[in-house]
Amino acid sequence: MNHSDYESLFNQMHPGFFEREEIRRIPEDQVYEEMILELAGFRAEAVEIPVPAGVSFGFYRGDLAALHESVALVNANWVRYFNRGDKVYCAMDGERVVSFCNVEDMGRHTLAGRPMKVAGPGCVGTIPACRRRGVGLKMVQNVTALLKDAGYDLSYIHYTGVAPWYAKLGYGTILRWNSKGLIG
Repeated sequence: MNHSDYESLFNQMHPGFFEREEIRRIPEDQVYEEMILELAGFRAEAVEIPVPAGVSFGFYRGDLAALHESVALVNANWVRYFNRGDKVYCAMDGERVVSFCNVEDMGRHTLAGRPMKVAGPGCVGTIPACRRRGVGLKMVQNVTALLKDAGYDLSYIHYTGVAPWYAKLGYGTILRWNSKGLIG
């Protein structure tokens, strides 16, 4: 696949993205990435990620206010993206949400002439007190495995500034962009 294939996929998934006011307000020197992982070749067991004892993982079924409290510790602007009925996968330390992400079905799209079923984790965050312990990365690894098991072809990471972190699981950058549009 080449740059134009990925650009076409991006435009299918995010029409009018660079026309959005919130995107145009981003400082031009801030660069973000779009990433994918072809799930056919993904093996969760290929990357061992130890996590602290007592941390458990699963889809969130608790009180929305408690989830919002943890999300706000990471990015208060993201609270609006976590609503009742959303598929939210979390890492829990006892009753406390310590890491979280939305699990989004992004639909069927064409990549290099092939129809693809696409989904991915979004608004991935870990509360500051629990960072650098493998919890968030293990959570994304689990979600990626769930997507593969559910029959998705691609896991897509949209709008990230931490590409090297996702690359640890095999995600690759397909496009880079700033507020003016795609770069390179």
